[in-house]
Amino acid sequence: MEKASINPLLITVAPTGAETAKADFPALPTTIAELVATAQECEAAGAAMIHVHIRDDVHAPTLELARLQETVAALREGSGLVIQLSTGGSVHDPFDARLRVLEAAPDSCSLTMGTTNFGDDVFLNPWPFVCDLYQAAQGLGIAPEFELFDLGHVHALGRLLRRYGLPVGGKVHCDLVMGVPGGMPGTADALVAAVAALPPEVTSWGATGIGRASLPVALASLSKGGHLRVGMEDTLTYAPGQPVESNRTLVERVVTLGGLAQRDVMSRAGARALLGLDSAC
Repeated sequence: MEKASINPLLITVAPTGAETAKADFPALPTTIAELVATAQECEAAGAAMIHVHIRDDVHAPTLELARLQETVAALREGSGLVIQLSTGGSVHDPFDARLRVLEAAPDSCSLTMGTTNFGDDVFLNPWPFVCDLYQAAQGLGIAPEFELFDLGHVHALGRLLRRYGLPVGGKVHCDLVMGVPGGMPGTADALVAAVAALPPEVTSWGATGIGRASLPVALASLSKGGHLRVGMEDTLTYAPGQPVESNRTLVERVVTLGGLAQRDVMSRAGARALLGLDSAC
C-alpha cells in the first residue's frame, strides 16, 4: 500500500499579477485562453490552486465583474485547480470594485490584512475595508487566504478572528508575502519570526518570495513545514540573466524542492480540505 505523505505540500501558482506589462514580458498569461492553458500546465506539474488577476482586452489590469465571472467559469471547465481570486487588484483599484470580486463566486479569495508600502505606491487596506471583505466572504461561503506582508498584519489577523470568528469551513490559511519593497524582508529570519507570531487559530500557512527572495523563502518555508506560492506575478527571473519561460517551470522547481524535503504535492481534494471548502458546502 502506498504511504500517504505526512505533510503534503500545497503549491499555488500566481501566473499574472497586476504590475507587469504584457509588452515588457510577452510570456505573461493575460487572456482567458492563456490563463486556462497555464492552469492546465501547472496542474499537471503539481499545483493545486491558482491565484488569479485578470486583464482587459488591451492587457491592462481590471476588476470588471463580467470578465471575472467568465474567467472563473473557464478555469472551472478547463482545470481542476482551486480558484482563488485576488481582491487586491492593482494598487489603484477602489474598495467597492475589490468587494465585488466576491460576486464572481471563486472558491477562495485573497484578503490582505493591512496597508503596506508597495514599492513607490501604497497598497491600501484600512481596517474597516478588511472587516467588510471578511464578513462578505463569510456570508458567501468563500474561503479567504489571509495575505500577510508585515508583522503588523500577523497581529491584525488575530484581532480579526477574535472579533468575527472563523471563516466558513473553520480553517484559517494564510500566506506570508515576503520581499516586497516596504514589507517584511524575504529572509529565513523574518519567516521564522512571522510564523512564531501567528495566532493560534491558524491551521495552515504558506509563503511567497518576491523576486530574488523566491528561492530563499521557498527553502525556509519548506524547512518550517509551510506551503508555497510561486508564479510570474511574483518573479520574472528564474536565475541571474535567465528570464522565466513559463509559470510551469516555477511550479516544477518547487515540486523538485519539495521532493528533496520529502513533501509530496497536495491534491486538489487535499487543498479543498485544507481550506475548509468541503465542510463549507
